[in-house]
Amino acid sequence: MPNVTIFMPTEKMPPDANLAALTDQCTELCTGMLEAALENVHIIYVGVRHGRGNPAYAEIQYRLVPFRTKAVMDVFMERLEAIIKANTGLAARIRCFGYAAPAIHARN
Repeated sequence: MPNVTIFMPTEKMPPDANLAALTDQCTELCTGMLEAALENVHIIYVGVRHGRGNPAYAEIQYRLVPFRTKAVMDVFMERLEAIIKANTGLAARIRCFGYAAPAIHARN
């Protein structure tokens, strides 16, 4: 954890080079600002049929730890919003969900 999932309309999915840059920048944001171990960062892109709302939607699931305060997550979301816009041209709605370690059951 963190898991970053970005949903965007299939027809507006940016070129592979942009997704590679977005992946690198998201990874840096997660390992730097959220202090996540590289092997625990997962980033995926999902092409969708857009119905309503912002053209992109980013969902971040992360483990709650003391240093990931509201202030840290606010800056994280601000920076994530900027890198999504820069690499896709799309405005994203961003939602972060923190989970306490005892509530996380995971494999691989």
